[in-house]
Amino acid sequence: MTGVVPAALTDEALERELAHLHETRHDTFLHGSEDALQFHTVRTSELEEEYLRRNPDRVIDARRTRHGSRELSGQD
Repeated sequence: MTGVVPAALTDEALERELAHLHETRHDTFLHGSEDALQFHTVRTSELEEEYLRRNPDRVIDARRTRHGSRELSGQD
């Protein structure tokens, strides 16, 4: 595995790395080799887990929940 250990990244660097991985995910999925896709998946997971560990009380947007999404669209 390459890259800085997620726990060693500053908050700013962690968010920057996550943003970059999220930006490149679709292209990697469509056109990357199996190895590239596997590395991308593992690295994204590591960084997302670290972000969640650091931010357990992050604000959850109700529109990003099943109930909130249904409520906003008028579904029961």
